[in-house]
Amino acid sequence: MPTELPYAAEAETSLAPEELDVLRSQYYKEIEQGHVTTQSKFNYGWGLVKSSTAEQQTEGVKLLQEIYSASPAHRRECTYYIAVGYYKLRNYTYARKFNDLLLAVEPENMQAQSLRQLIERAVTRDGYIGLGILAGATALTGVVLASVWKRARK
Repeated sequence: MPTELPYAAEAETSLAPEELDVLRSQYYKEIEQGHVTTQSKFNYGWGLVKSSTAEQQTEGVKLLQEIYSASPAHRRECTYYIAVGYYKLRNYTYARKFNDLLLAVEPENMQAQSLRQLIERAVTRDGYIGLGILAGATALTGVVLASVWKRARK
């Protein structure tokens, strides 16, 4: 579902597998050399977050959170992509938390403002879906109970 919000478009787009392979190769090459630069780790984490699979997105969030925790100088650049990763994983509570951290420091950040709108829409959509499921389950329970009660009265 493409968004009409241009700044948050990358929250709904994926990286091509070939592009991710380039970032993966660089990251693992540095691991083999015994020293991974923060930039290579960030690039690979960013690429994983932008991938199309939840497993890779989870790994990307993990790498970005490692940078976030270990390097205060890089927190700003990690915060948005951690929020994007959680959004793509449908963990809207954490997506909102990290996005709000960025907005607290940069209230005019258009990417974060757009991502906030995407998160809120998703929360609302999932809430409506949940209500629909609950209503359906309630109706089904009512039908089953009515049937049981009707049989018990015979």
